[in-house]
Amino acid sequence: MTDTFVLPHFSIARLAGDRDDDIRARIDSRTKPPGALGQLESLALQLARLYGSESPQLQQPTMLVFAGDHGVTNEGVSIASSAVTGQMVRNFLDGGASINAFCGQSDMALRIVDCGILEPLPAHPMLLDHRLGAGTEPIHLTAAMSEATVARGFANARQLIGELCKAGVNLIGLGEMGIGNTTSASALMAALTGLSSDECIGRGSGIDDKAFLRKQEIVTQALKRHVETFGNPVRMLAALGGFEIVGMTGAVLAAAERRMGVLVDGFITTVAALAACHIEPAARDYLIFAHCSGEKGHAALLNHLSAEPLLSLNLRMGEGSGAALALPLLRSALAFYNEMASFEQAGVVV
Repeated sequence: MTDTFVLPHFSIARLAGDRDDDIRARIDSRTKPPGALGQLESLALQLARLYGSESPQLQQPTMLVFAGDHGVTNEGVSIASSAVTGQMVRNFLDGGASINAFCGQSDMALRIVDCGILEPLPAHPMLLDHRLGAGTEPIHLTAAMSEATVARGFANARQLIGELCKAGVNLIGLGEMGIGNTTSASALMAALTGLSSDECIGRGSGIDDKAFLRKQEIVTQALKRHVETFGNPVRMLAALGGFEIVGMTGAVLAAAERRMGVLVDGFITTVAALAACHIEPAARDYLIFAHCSGEKGHAALLNHLSAEPLLSLNLRMGEGSGAALALPLLRSALAFYNEMASFEQAGVVV
């Protein structure tokens, strides 16, 4: 597609490592054997780089669940119809989903971003209207959207992140809802990583063998149709992405630009994070990976990003559920870093 557009430019600074020796010395001086807190120690290092080495704090962590529908859903690649996307968004707004329970448990604010579900919903305090259309086009037949639509999605995300930053938020979680979106995400993963489609395609919501074969066919056709876009992440997003994947990619870029941390959920959100890193590699420094899901391809995707996830619970839930579950670990990492006594303070001699 050839719409005229201006793609927002994101100016993202690498997180400086000039204080790393001091941060590590502080971590090692706590009343514990060296390395005894395992991955919490590397997490504390990353958070201290991000939020300052003296007394880093999380401020108003907010989960953003991006929702959108997909044209390939009509091809039998999911156990549910596109109507379920809107039904689940209503469930989020009514407080009845796993993400509501886990955000409540983790004291995390929750916002739902309608990037393009089939039917718009009535206004609601938790719902943000960032609609780019009423579902994407089927990716095996044509481009999912225009590059101009990707640019609009990025602009919407930048505006949202700017508002959250102004309100004092310094950490966002990424979640998604969109029937059929593992098909789009699998195609994008293959295009972005160069891995074979077989390594990227899983069973999503739990499809049977017939639907799985159809999903493989759709992804293979889509990759062949759009091979000329490979190497250009914006064109790949336009060809193979979903409105919600575009929104999440833009949110990663905008959050990194604002020096906000990004807590990444599962397979689809990690694909969006990878797309953001292809656009601006410095965005990688701001990503914290919540878990390794049970979706085929997620482990390979995390490995491609040299990411060490915090949890491995065999989740395949989406919605940002794994990110909400991981948030207490970030708080624990900062609690030991900020509050734990040093050997000298405690009068412990080793």
